[in-house]
Amino acid sequence: MGLDSLDVFLRTVRDDLGLDIAVPEGADTALGELPGWDSLNLLRLVALLEESGHRVPVHRLLEARSLREVHTLVKEYG
Repeated sequence: MGLDSLDVFLRTVRDDLGLDIAVPEGADTALGELPGWDSLNLLRLVALLEESGHRVPVHRLLEARSLREVHTLVKEYG
């Protein structure tokens, strides 16, 4: 799954996690302020990334404050 584009990444996260995220406006919203965001969604996001071939270290994901920062990590770790 190609998640290189921020819009594709946001749409994938929105659709797979069932979150109400505006694309692309929601990219900079703090994770804790996303409607429906919780620790379970963080685990689901980790699983989504791994299933799509993107192995971002969990400790780096825990440092991310927005989906834009998560997307930057996805691109960094390939």
